[in-house]
Amino acid sequence: MADKNDKSVMSSIILNTVYVSTWIALSGTVILYNKWILAYYGFDYPITLTMWHMLFSSVLAFACVRGGYVPSINMTMESYCKAILPISALFAGTLWLGNAAYLYLSVSFIQMLKALMPVAVFMVGCGMGTESFAMDTLVNMVFVTAGVAIASYGEINFVVIGVFLQLLSVATESTRLTLVQILLQRRGLTLNPITTMYYIAPASLLFLSLPWGVIEAQRLFSDPTVRFDVLIFVSNAAAAFGLNMSVFLLIGKTSALTMNVAGVVKDWLLIGLSVLLFHAEVTPLNLGGYLIAFFGVCYYNYKKLQGMKAKQAAAAASAAAAKAEDIEDRPLLGGSGNDLKKTPNRQ
Repeated sequence: MADKNDKSVMSSIILNTVYVSTWIALSGTVILYNKWILAYYGFDYPITLTMWHMLFSSVLAFACVRGGYVPSINMTMESYCKAILPISALFAGTLWLGNAAYLYLSVSFIQMLKALMPVAVFMVGCGMGTESFAMDTLVNMVFVTAGVAIASYGEINFVVIGVFLQLLSVATESTRLTLVQILLQRRGLTLNPITTMYYIAPASLLFLSLPWGVIEAQRLFSDPTVRFDVLIFVSNAAAAFGLNMSVFLLIGKTSALTMNVAGVVKDWLLIGLSVLLFHAEVTPLNLGGYLIAFFGVCYYNYKKLQGMKAKQAAAAASAAAAKAEDIEDRPLLGGSGNDLKKTPNRQ
């Protein structure tokens, strides 16, 4: 019995490691690939690139669902309009703004700015009622923010518009994550990775077409230097599609907390790869500030883990108490109290 349990635990550890490693690899690949295309390949059209990703994902998801390879769900028009569309708009904004930031900032500095994500999620969650305000969490968030501020102060290639775009991306993503809890989970909508992209990618593509028509369309069509290498763009879109799948797979098979912890590891790897591949300049003040934010994020994840364990323990204790109470209410001989009273005395 012990051997079976050991094998089960080992199997779970191996699978979780595979999920985490796959997500880190795909996330790093997409980030570095997008940076290269936008800043080095010469295709400085972040909205167009994001639209291409959404189009590619839409086609693949449509083929999977309509081909019967993945079961669809009954999505009402009300749910689509009230839940899917707002999330799709925020998803489009997150991707567009995040990609646009690569035109101005290094990958390493962007990863440092992304350390503000727990802060943004906490603030938005408190405003929308998905997070409970706690003073120790607020202090923790101030600690993280201070670290990012120090890292920003030490950034050599600090570009205001790039920082602004990345902070907007963090804001839209934190709002999207909160709305997923409010709009999808409370409606009982359970979407697998393919059906998620089936519903969200086309809507995101539609939302992206609005700023694209105003900002990039005319410049793109009149640019004689634009290159569209099929292999580069198809492989880039395929990596982005795989990343979206791995995100939902990782959260579904493990937890959002696991992804947050893995994200800390991924950020350090990307900072190193940014220096190695793109020769990004990282100053001691950069690293010092990010270390402060890093420890703040680690503590935040630790507190989240402790909170989850406390909830699980409370739920288990409540279930045990209910079971014990049920047992106490049962008569010793299996009948009701009235049955015992009606039993004649045969002495």
